Amino acid sequence: MIFAAGLGTRLKPITNDRPKALAEVHGTPLLDIIIRRLINYGFDEIIVNVHHFAEKVIDFLQSKNNYGINLKISDERGELLDTGGGLKKASWFFDDSEPFLVHNVDTLTDVDLRDFYNFHKQSNALATLLVRHRPGSRFFLFNENKKLCGWENTVSKERIIVTNQGTQLEQLAFSCLHVINPSIFKLIDEDGCFSIIDVYLKLAKLQKIMGYIDDTSYWLDVGTPEKLQRGEREIDIEKFVKK
Repeated sequence: MIFAAGLGTRLKPITNDRPKALAEVHGTPLLDIIIRRLINYGFDEIIVNVHHFAEKVIDFLQSKNNYGINLKISDERGELLDTGGGLKKASWFFDDSEPFLVHNVDTLTDVDLRDFYNFHKQSNALATLLVRHRPGSRFFLFNENKKLCGWENTVSKERIIVTNQGTQLEQLAFSCLHVINPSIFKLIDEDGCFSIIDVYLKLAKLQKIMGYIDDTSYWLDVGTPEKLQRGEREIDIEKFVKK
């Protein structure tokens, strides 16, 4: 699943006339970069959620003939549902009991998606979160076995510990990619608009939610015009999508 429904307020004025999914790096829409990378890793069934300028995303995908894969739209034009609500609305798409990947449209990374996916399958976790050591203010907290135990905001000093399965907790920043078992939908009782982060913290009390540490691949949140410009300086698009 590609999360592409957000308003893209940090990307203004670019998103005044387009969704953030169609913001461009070297003239290539972010959505195009993410889809082509996924296809190169063998993903041939993708669902994209839409809200802000939804029709422009739909028209763009149709202009690409849906990339010749099974590509569906989860339409949130009626209500923007955040990450948790958006995931739940698209749950019908994940009906084969196989783990699925979730990728933010404004996250550019050349992490090996095959290794990430296989790590999840081998860990027998409910969900695996791509994380890294990087500066920030909001962190997931993991124990020595890289099991999710809590969350912390170092600015507001808010700290949530959901399980004490560890003597020393490590701060790791979320990289906005997840691999999730569809069995999670039976455990989500929230409705409407809600964050998947809150769901993970709730479920971590009894479920195995793991962190996959990736400190070596390229990673960039292109959620601002300045970050888009940085991406243009650092990324060769054609090489990037094939990594």
